[in-house]
Amino acid sequence: MMQQTKNRWLIVLAAIGIHISIGSVYAWSVLTKPIMQAMGFSLKEVTWTFSLAILFLGTSAGFLGTYVEKYGPRRSGLISMCFFVSGLLGTAYALTQHSLLLLYLFYGVIGGIGLGTGYITPVSTLVKWFPNNRGLATGLAIMGFGFASLVAGPLMQILIAKYGIVENFVILACIYAVVMTASALYLEPPKQETAAGKGQFKAKMPEHVQYTVKEAMHTWQFYALWWIFFTNITCGIGLLAVASPMAQEVIGMSPIAAASMVGIIGLLNGGGRIVWSTISDYIGRANTYLAFFVIEIVAFYLLGGINESFMFQLLVFIIITCYGGGFSCMPAYLSDLFGTKQLSAIHGRILTAWGLAGIAGPLLLSVIYERTHSYSFTLYFFSACFVVSLLLAVVLKLKGKTA
Repeated sequence: MMQQTKNRWLIVLAAIGIHISIGSVYAWSVLTKPIMQAMGFSLKEVTWTFSLAILFLGTSAGFLGTYVEKYGPRRSGLISMCFFVSGLLGTAYALTQHSLLLLYLFYGVIGGIGLGTGYITPVSTLVKWFPNNRGLATGLAIMGFGFASLVAGPLMQILIAKYGIVENFVILACIYAVVMTASALYLEPPKQETAAGKGQFKAKMPEHVQYTVKEAMHTWQFYALWWIFFTNITCGIGLLAVASPMAQEVIGMSPIAAASMVGIIGLLNGGGRIVWSTISDYIGRANTYLAFFVIEIVAFYLLGGINESFMFQLLVFIIITCYGGGFSCMPAYLSDLFGTKQLSAIHGRILTAWGLAGIAGPLLLSVIYERTHSYSFTLYFFSACFVVSLLLAVVLKLKGKTA
């Protein structure tokens, strides 16, 4: 028997290190006004930077998942660091040149590739280290992505106030280069055989459920999961995009109170990822997604007619936990159906839904709002979308087993 040389909980910490670094993209709204004021760009122009970053996150994850499987988490983690840090440094340069095109290139495209590569880097590794608690393991790492804005947001505000918007990106680049490099260097998959003691990795996934990415993409289950993932993100990210202005318009919340609500949303986005993924280890991934969609059908429908502060915030918070949980439960669901042989590659293909949803959600909401001058119709539409996803989730539960 071969003994493990690394502690699996430190592997989790390394995974969180990568995700909490790249997850700083969720704090982009903190940078919006300072960039607009310093550069003279419009809100729409600056917001497109974030949309591009999410688009290239999904696109790069889809195309580079096979690379992660082939060369391992250490090399792909370092590649992620290089792209993400280069994107931050390039963003600083773009701002000194007052160039919107360079801002899109460095933060949106180059930084986005770093996001996608980093997001999928630790997933397959963690599932192999925790074969009996796959939901918990992936939830811990992906929780870091959701919580990142709680750290990055205040840090960015301090750096901008003290040093300036350009210097903010340079300092962040240096910090994240150190954190991501140290984290990537520690990541490695477990040996196939180890001592069974001390809670270390013990079991292997049975060979009959080990799918390649090509084989997985020839199953209907893959496309069913892609659609329910796309729906969950489109509706969730659409709500996230307008949570503050909607709260102010619908229930008369003050800007300060709305900002506090957004902070709680960030906490629940991260917390929902670990709570729901842990629950999924006990009730199963199929039942967890059924719960998501039943909750979201009701919550979005009720939200469309609410004008009372407490219930409005409660429904938003419940929806956001399901939104976050959808991210963390997906890798474990994929491993249940397709195994761990090429999990990073399969997960990467699924993440293309995130890239498209990052564009579709805010765009869909803004188009409907401009035509109806009300958020209610959009919320009812989102509720209807989850009815379709619920039906798909039922079919997956009853007929979805691949082996």
